[in-house]
Amino acid sequence: MTALVSVGSFIPEERVPIESLADRFDLTPMQVRVFRRYHKIGSAARASTSSLADLLRAALADLALTPEQVSRVRYVLYARTFPVVVPYPHNPLHDVCAEFGLGHAQAFAVGQHACASGLLAVDLAGRLLAADGDDGLALVLAGEKAFTGEAQFVPETSMFGEGASACLVAPSGERDRLLSYVARLRGEFDGDLEEVAGEFQRIYHDALGEAVTAAVARAGLALDDVAVILPHNVNVVAWQRTCKRIGYPLDRVLLEHVATYGHVFCADAFVNHRTAVERGLLRPGDRYVIAAAGAGRGATFSAMVFEH
Repeated sequence: MTALVSVGSFIPEERVPIESLADRFDLTPMQVRVFRRYHKIGSAARASTSSLADLLRAALADLALTPEQVSRVRYVLYARTFPVVVPYPHNPLHDVCAEFGLGHAQAFAVGQHACASGLLAVDLAGRLLAADGDDGLALVLAGEKAFTGEAQFVPETSMFGEGASACLVAPSGERDRLLSYVARLRGEFDGDLEEVAGEFQRIYHDALGEAVTAAVARAGLALDDVAVILPHNVNVVAWQRTCKRIGYPLDRVLLEHVATYGHVFCADAFVNHRTAVERGLLRPGDRYVIAAAGAGRGATFSAMVFEH
């Protein structure tokens, strides 16, 4: 059974306030206030003097792999939101792998589920390791630079933050065991037409809630059995509405990073996991949910259930 061995993360100290984006995205003072007071997003993390390789490097360093673990890593999966994250011919993933002695591992990107690709990467890593049938390990990396307008701001929804995460995955383990995974793919949301975007917003909370409840049911549990939900940091109101629909207490959703980190692409789940462990929100045996939604070529609503 797929298990998380350890999780590392990196969030830079620099913050970009929502007000600084007003001119570029033609935001009115009222729209800025809505972001701060309604969506509860006031700023996003930035690393203006750091490259994407620097972000991934910092998260890997935080993971603190031992030489023995490095030798056992068979796969390195880079989960990302956007199809292209650096200009050709740069390849920060392979550069970082070489620096950390991981050149022997098969390294590739996973991005088919947009911001939910981190969950897809964990599932795929577990499947690859299970097929190998040995004591191999896999690394799941996440994190991107907010290098374009689309990668900085989602109108009326969220701000993207810069940071990174690194997750060491094993084919089995006694802690942080994966109990279930659900991914709902919605191809009808392919495109940028206004009516497509409007329908996506209309069904968003029900679809995300359904993914969460389906994953919990697949794990043989009820929502009352879930100690905490580790969300993607899109905004607070989205989780208020989702929790209301499924009847789950909002105070058991870890939302403290939304206001200052922003939506850190696919790294949200692992950044929040690190916080939950450090704050003692997860005790041995607790079941918890990691949930995410992605929009790109279609939409994805995903949820995983783990046992700590």
